[in-house]
Amino acid sequence: MIIENITLEGFRSYDKAAFGFKDGVNIVWGENARGKTNMLEGVMLLSGSGSWRTRKRGDLINFYKERASVTGSVLARDRSFEIGIRMPLKGKTVYTVNGVSQKRQYDLSEYLQCVLFCPDDLYLVKGGPEKRRRFMDTALGQLRPRYAAILAEYNKLCDMKQILLKDGAMTIMPEINARMIHYGAEIIHYRGAFLSELSREAEIIHRNISKGYERLELRYKTVSTVEDPSLPVERLRERLQDHMDSHWAAEEQTRSLLSGPHKDDIEILINGQPARSFASQGQARTAALSLKFGERELFRLDSGEYPVLLLDDVLSELDEGRAAFVASAAVGGQTIITCCTPPDLFEGANIIAI
Repeated sequence: MIIENITLEGFRSYDKAAFGFKDGVNIVWGENARGKTNMLEGVMLLSGSGSWRTRKRGDLINFYKERASVTGSVLARDRSFEIGIRMPLKGKTVYTVNGVSQKRQYDLSEYLQCVLFCPDDLYLVKGGPEKRRRFMDTALGQLRPRYAAILAEYNKLCDMKQILLKDGAMTIMPEINARMIHYGAEIIHYRGAFLSELSREAEIIHRNISKGYERLELRYKTVSTVEDPSLPVERLRERLQDHMDSHWAAEEQTRSLLSGPHKDDIEILINGQPARSFASQGQARTAALSLKFGERELFRLDSGEYPVLLLDDVLSELDEGRAAFVASAAVGGQTIITCCTPPDLFEGANIIAI
């Protein structure tokens, strides 16, 4: 799976620009504020994922434009696809594949999949739960488009319930709760399966980076009534019902959502100790690398093709040993790297000045 080219019009800092990529390693380099990260953001959008930098569509459109577009040619499953996104300031965003409109943004993930590693991801281990939830959701949204649809519905229900709680409007609350339980159980089931597989792959990678001195383990943390996320979905719904019943009085009193899949987290352990509390900076960065490259391996195992690996100025944040690991692990598939100075770690790389 590779992206052959991308064209950005009215997108972020670009009036109009086009970039071509080759299979293997592509290094996009230039001074700060030249639009390197903006270009990677455009590639990531073509995979059906949202921006990791903003949730507001208006932020993606150039200040002087009424609309933005991102188009790209992708080679996947021995076929060529032209993916397009048109974003007006007002009205709906339009997603197309070979000129045919797609119903939903996440439908694009059937044609292009990307794994992004940016400086913020170095704080996956030490940061708050929302970072790790977003990591799970971004990966699962591409691997399983149905998950993206379920999560979108669940998030809408969360927003609706929060408004109703604040307003004290309880008439339709039983229906909202029932729908949250319905979708929430599926979210837990998907996340549990994903983390079980990711833990296996990330542990192997972490062991290699640490030369066998450390063992990485991932544990899924969800509501207290769910001890086994691999249970059938109907059983998980029963557990979620028990959990919601036990918390309802407190939610009604505080008028806020206190617990549920929207509070899920990943517990990361190194040699049996919680990494968030006890890991050194170097250990935390090794764990973050392991999570991201473990994610990449899951994509390969799932589809038979490597996803496009996007490295946004992370090499400058890593020491020599970890940077060397990235260089060796990036072999196979297509990689697009942004940096201020071209590194000498990638022999024969396609160099793009910006």
